[in-house]
Amino acid sequence: MDREEALRERLERIKALEEEVRTREKALKDKESARKQIVLRLSPGLWADIAKWADEDFRSINGQIEYILTDAVNRRKR
Repeated sequence: MDREEALRERLERIKALEEEVRTREKALKDKESARKQIVLRLSPGLWADIAKWADEDFRSINGQIEYILTDAVNRRKR
């Protein structure tokens, strides 16, 4: 196998990997958009505490609330 042919095969593998990444990203995006939305009322103090915690963990407030709820559910399952 000459060098040019090896490079062509490598390029084909890279293109296949790129397509796989695109497919996985689309599946993840579709999954994310399928999330349920709820209205949540919090006291200003609790909101501020969660916002501070989220900032410390480099998360959005929504991400932090989801993290807290997921942790609570996982603990309950134990």
